[in-house]
Amino acid sequence: MSNHLPSPREGSGVGLTIIKVGGAVVEDEAQLVQLLRDFTAIEGAKILVHGGGRRATKIAERLGIETKMVDGRRITDTEMLEVVTMVYGGLVNKNVVARLQALGCDAIGLTGADANILLSAKRPPIPSGGAGGGLIDYGFVGDVKQANGTKIAHFIEAGLIPVIAPLTHDGMGHMLNTNADTMASETAKAMAAAGYDVTLIYAFEKPGVLRDADDDNSVIPTINHADFETYKADGTISGGMLPKIENALAAVDAGVKRVIITKATAIDGQHGTMIIQ
Repeated sequence: MSNHLPSPREGSGVGLTIIKVGGAVVEDEAQLVQLLRDFTAIEGAKILVHGGGRRATKIAERLGIETKMVDGRRITDTEMLEVVTMVYGGLVNKNVVARLQALGCDAIGLTGADANILLSAKRPPIPSGGAGGGLIDYGFVGDVKQANGTKIAHFIEAGLIPVIAPLTHDGMGHMLNTNADTMASETAKAMAAAGYDVTLIYAFEKPGVLRDADDDNSVIPTINHADFETYKADGTISGGMLPKIENALAAVDAGVKRVIITKATAIDGQHGTMIIQ
């Protein structure tokens, strides 16, 4: 059962839609074709933020580079940094840009280093939380310190559609692997601060946040901070959905008009789960 979401709050800025699409969709030919067609049909200013982790894992395997994950997060050593920079910033990003150009969208592919749009700090080692203690060093993983909405707006005002890969930089010449959900949230916050009325849509394989992971008809229509704490405590929301909703709540707290989590085939802003204050 599809739920219809309320209209965005009235604002004085220019409307901007930011779509974040995960690697599972980007790497599936049929889903990618449909997603890009739907993205092209969105009216007004827009930005696409993409993932690509599965492709990076496959390329790394071909190159004989081991993929190491901890709690679903990629350990990015020097060799893996080279892989994700090539795959995210090159292979995936330019493929998406070329396909959008074929659909009449004048897209431009960017990483956080381009025009200094997203600056990060290298994540320090963190406690493992395991019985043996110790620290986990994620390597060249970046936590966003600053997103430059004014610079991103220059591309939009020039009639270009930014397509942003999940890579940032530290301002000292180093690229950093950065979570795409966080990239989308930080970009949305920066664009809201730059005066845009921002709708942020997280597009993935499910029709929204589900009460029952095995029932696609159990979409939760809205989630606020209190709801999130309740769902987290009772286990309704867990795993990779936790940071996604945390990023979404941070965005609405920072002035983003609407944040929606929905299926990649329903990015019209009318369906899914709306994250609210």
